[in-house]
Amino acid sequence: MIGGDGAHRALAYPALVGRPEPGDTVLLNTTALAMGLGTGGYAMVVAIPDRLPPDPAGPGHLVKARYTPLQATVLGADEQDSPHHAVLRDADSLDGAPVVVADLHSALPPILAGLLAARPGTRAVYVLPDGGALPAWFSMSIARLKEAGALAATVTTGQSFGGDLEAVTVHTGLLAARLVLGAEVIILAQGPGNLGTGTKWGFSGVSAGEAVNAAAVLSGRPVASLRVSEGDRRDRHVGVSHHSLTAYGRVALAPARVPVPELGGEFGARVAADAAVLGDRHTLVPVGVEGLADELRAAEKEWGVRMSTMGRRLDEDLPYFLTAAAAGRYTATLL
Repeated sequence: MIGGDGAHRALAYPALVGRPEPGDTVLLNTTALAMGLGTGGYAMVVAIPDRLPPDPAGPGHLVKARYTPLQATVLGADEQDSPHHAVLRDADSLDGAPVVVADLHSALPPILAGLLAARPGTRAVYVLPDGGALPAWFSMSIARLKEAGALAATVTTGQSFGGDLEAVTVHTGLLAARLVLGAEVIILAQGPGNLGTGTKWGFSGVSAGEAVNAAAVLSGRPVASLRVSEGDRRDRHVGVSHHSLTAYGRVALAPARVPVPELGGEFGARVAADAAVLGDRHTLVPVGVEGLADELRAAEKEWGVRMSTMGRRLDEDLPYFLTAAAAGRYTATLL
């Protein structure tokens, strides 16, 4: 794309708008790009006006991104036309399956790294709520983790779409992950694009606390992965982030297991002290991190997935990745 201020990359989702070809005129949305927000530096293709995609022919009547110009019709695993409807119609239990809940999408690869290093071959399914990116297709991590065999499948829930299965709610997404996709471990975290306002309650990661409740009410075993940072320039995220303290300490009404990494030194003591306030409601589980840094580097190389959070790479904020990996390591002990 060439604009008045130079060249920019544009991103199209072929399932929504068709596949652009050289020479096509495209209609673009540049709102987030112009504001420097989290679209990864892309303009978004809204339409190819001279070559529109065919109308949806079904099956499926779930509408995601409802009542927006780009609403998409999909087949929900839980709807009546689905081959899985009979399984999910009266489903009410995850049968004790562990559900690892995290705030940020960047936690997904390190959680898997810790889990699979401790228990190779574990079948893990990712459930994506709608607090971040709505199209699962925006995540390169999902695609690469699936190609590498580290992640079995993805379920998109709420207004999010593009997973291997679609579901109306987080609850039916969790049930579909377990009962349809055969997940041994379910990982639930936002898609790319966490939204925050610097206020106590105004951040999309509040949904992590709601996910703990959903996992518990469905007889799963929620594991609350902490968001920890030593490299973030914002004080509210250094040590245990206020996002974790609010989501797990105030929003999550059901008890969860909270893996607390044994990071050592002054910073490790700070993380332990920050996490201690969650002990009245949840079970705090100290988890050693010996060897996890090497496991993370090996996973990054083997899977072709870049370990990065808020622009910081593995060695720029190692405690963040170690904490997520520790949650995966601990979850392996529940199987």
